[in-house]
Amino acid sequence: MNSTIESNPLLDRLPKHLRQFIKPQDYSDYTPINQAVWRYVMRKNVAYLSKVAHNSYLDGLQKTGIEIDNIPSMYGMNRILSEIGWAAVAVDGFIPPNAFMEFQAYNVLVIASDIRQLEHIEYTPAPDIIHEGAGHAPIIANPEYAEYLRRFGEIGCKAISSHKDYEMYEAIRYLSIVKEAEGTPEATIAAAEKAVEDLQNNMGELSEMAQIRNLHWWTVEYGLIGTVEDPKIYGAGLLSSIGESAHCMTPAVKKIPYDISAANQSFDITKLQPQLYVTPTFAYLNLVLEEFANKMALRTGGLSGIKKLIDSKALGTVELSTGLQISGVFSSVIEHDGKPIYLQTTGKTALAYREKELVGHGTLTHPEGFGSPIGKLEGINLAIEDMSPKDLNAYDILESKTVTLDFEGGIKVTGEIITGSRNLQGEITLIRFKNCTVTHGERVLFQPEWGVYDMAVGKKITSAFSGPADVNSFDLITHLPSSKTIKAKQSAERDDLEVLYQTVRNIRVTKDTQTLLAPIFEKLQNNHPNDWLLAVEITELLQERNEPQLAQEIMVYLEQLRSKRPEVAHLIAGGLDLIFDKTKA
Repeated sequence: MNSTIESNPLLDRLPKHLRQFIKPQDYSDYTPINQAVWRYVMRKNVAYLSKVAHNSYLDGLQKTGIEIDNIPSMYGMNRILSEIGWAAVAVDGFIPPNAFMEFQAYNVLVIASDIRQLEHIEYTPAPDIIHEGAGHAPIIANPEYAEYLRRFGEIGCKAISSHKDYEMYEAIRYLSIVKEAEGTPEATIAAAEKAVEDLQNNMGELSEMAQIRNLHWWTVEYGLIGTVEDPKIYGAGLLSSIGESAHCMTPAVKKIPYDISAANQSFDITKLQPQLYVTPTFAYLNLVLEEFANKMALRTGGLSGIKKLIDSKALGTVELSTGLQISGVFSSVIEHDGKPIYLQTTGKTALAYREKELVGHGTLTHPEGFGSPIGKLEGINLAIEDMSPKDLNAYDILESKTVTLDFEGGIKVTGEIITGSRNLQGEITLIRFKNCTVTHGERVLFQPEWGVYDMAVGKKITSAFSGPADVNSFDLITHLPSSKTIKAKQSAERDDLEVLYQTVRNIRVTKDTQTLLAPIFEKLQNNHPNDWLLAVEITELLQERNEPQLAQEIMVYLEQLRSKRPEVAHLIAGGLDLIFDKTKA
């Protein structure tokens, strides 16, 4: 395969904090067994999904450069994806939900470049290149769906998490790793499953991030489209699972018309889904997304928005009615009559306007937090931001003047005004004081010896969201996952089996009709009596060569293997169906 690096301009636009998750796709890491697993799943999927998947799927396979016989090269995919306005990057398993969605906002598809083990060929809880490359990539060739994915990322990355969400992310990441890893003790898996289950049962009220992850799961991952009576598959989790794509079409899985209630329907990544949601069209997905976004703090702001940020204990931003944006870890809010009247951050804080840090108001200026009153002055209907120069003069809100500002709710600011800053509309957004005291009743919120006091101006909080306003304001290169994906164990036996798989692969690729297959099968029988997939691949070659005697011998062997290993009997049958259906055709 061509592994030449193909550039994609979209990748050049990615901010540094997203680049930290990207890892190189070393194509040489994929073994012959990996390639055989990819080929089996893709052949099964294309054969079955041509009947039950949305028509964009098969078209998308071609448009995105996904081959049936070869694991895709990320570089080749990028070259082709650039033609439809997307790019792809490789990552190590699960990454934090906010980051995952922010990649989508940049039209970048995140692909876990590892591939599932042969033992988990039907389904793995760990994200892998089959799930991402064969599941997500083809559908984004549909422009309407691609725009939904981008918009979902744009809104989703602003969703506010609770402090429990990150614990859940780490628990799910660890569970997916140990379940996929070869030879993990059952006790380890059971403990990891219990940790996830305990968290799921004790999440409390669902955060915005938990809700939007639910919407993502029931659409992008496990979505159906059409009617409840005749649905088609478009969700990547279904498109990439040869087991669940068939199971989901049975009456055992309840089909529900998709609506915003899906935001409150949690899921279990370790089990087959008991119900799935059906959207009538891709356009309808955007309607539900907008309905959900209208309820997010991103658009509602207010007291509830700031409280969500405080509960998250993570970096977030509030935007005031003047457009001034305050980014930091919010620690407290003083409220009055159901409205926030004073907010406080702790630690490094930055101020911005329209996602661009204000000059002189980065974390070096505000290293220990930032506090400011919000709202109108007591007894004055006109908010400071709406005051004309004449109004400001009337209330002595002028440079070099010592002034006392009494805000509704009892916040009092007294100090000498140094200067003020205005936004593009001419509204005052920030007033700087010296010799300043800020109080709420008997409580002192700021005192002169602390230095200069910068007071944000805004009659209300219009927006609150996760992350900083300006990504360059903070050092966000901090991702240190608690666990790393585990590679398949190497052994002499495994190496010997890989050689046999590679030999068969070479014979098929080069259309070699001279190399004898009997010695390969004999080695397989003698040295690897539990392996089934290579025997199926040899049968395929024998069928093409029209060598019925050895083919019959292998069929008997596979029948014995089906009895010995009933858990793979249906996989063997499925592989043989592909061969003989093709022959009949």
